[in-house]
Amino acid sequence: MSRIEITSTVGADGVLRVPLPPANAGRQVRVTVEDVPRPAVTAEEWRAGVLKFAGAWQGEFERPDQGEYEEREPLS
Repeated sequence: MSRIEITSTVGADGVLRVPLPPANAGRQVRVTVEDVPRPAVTAEEWRAGVLKFAGAWQGEFERPDQGEYEEREPLS
């Protein structure tokens, strides 16, 4: 029995996709769900990440047309 360890994230649709090499086709697998700890981020790393994106927006801020308001029947 061989063991391959893969870390993957469950998508918003609740589906876990685990790409494996074709040599593993047809094999049975066992999936164990557990939280994987995220690496700690120092205050300086956090600050550097924020500064990386600060001022990155190019262009104008504008709100697109929201369309016509839908008239509905009263609830009562």
